[in-house]
Amino acid sequence: MANITAAMVKELRETTGAGMMDCKGALNETQGDMEAAVDWLRKKGLAKAAKKAGRVAAEGLVAVESAGHHAAVIEVNSETDFVARNDAFQAFAREAAKIALNTDGTLEGLQAAKFPGATETVSEKLQALIATIGENMNLRRVAKLEVKKGVIASYVHNQISEGLGKIGVLVALESEGDVEALSALGRQIAMHVAATNPVALDASGVDTVTVERESNILREKNAGKPDHVMAKIIESGLKSYYKEVTLLEQPFVHDGSKTVSQVLKEAGSKFGGPVTLTAFVRYALGEGIEKEEGPDFATEVAQQAGRA
Repeated sequence: MANITAAMVKELRETTGAGMMDCKGALNETQGDMEAAVDWLRKKGLAKAAKKAGRVAAEGLVAVESAGHHAAVIEVNSETDFVARNDAFQAFAREAAKIALNTDGTLEGLQAAKFPGATETVSEKLQALIATIGENMNLRRVAKLEVKKGVIASYVHNQISEGLGKIGVLVALESEGDVEALSALGRQIAMHVAATNPVALDASGVDTVTVERESNILREKNAGKPDHVMAKIIESGLKSYYKEVTLLEQPFVHDGSKTVSQVLKEAGSKFGGPVTLTAFVRYALGEGIEKEEGPDFATEVAQQAGRA
């Protein structure tokens, strides 16, 4: 086997724009022959796909898959919503979510996992799909939840096909109680999460940067107050904030007279065992991606007609 150096991989990346692992694989396949490696990447569609990599992919799908006591949610992006409705794209998202169930829950682990009955990895399958469809696509993120006893409930909002939509939620409920009742409650809580978008499970899960930002806002609003008064104001203000943004403290959307925590406590007495909400995940398609601002429809028409 040829000795593939980091310099060789770097050179091939600069030549083709393909990913590091793809370049390394191409060089291994061609025994270090640079020209042959370029051809290998082109035949696989990887060099062509790399040319599209700079285009913003903020559309796509969130896919949810569950099996027994574990479940996974992934986000796969495309440039347009039209591609998100493509059968091949949907099939990839659905299969990738299934594969995620048997990985370590990291993006790297999913990308490197093999498709069932194939030699290609998930990453390679996606690159081939990019070459076929002609749009930039991106396997953006993945999360996996597990419980020893209980259920992982899920909910998909704006569902366009089974397990595929614009918002995907997983909720982990640990309990030895009735599974059917747990599943129904879990789905209700998952719908609640989709609607309210809590930042954390409870106050301890809110990151320090967010806490400091909220504290600073309270300080600015109450500037000039004595230190001992300011401390109480911040303490009270943060408690109110936590009630708004942490899942267990939020009013339950299906019954606003109770918090989610109270609903869980009542469920424990009804279902035959304590119910603990241990974790949740909420993926909304494209959140955090800066979309390119293009011309509005009227301007586009005018441009095409040569009037702009």
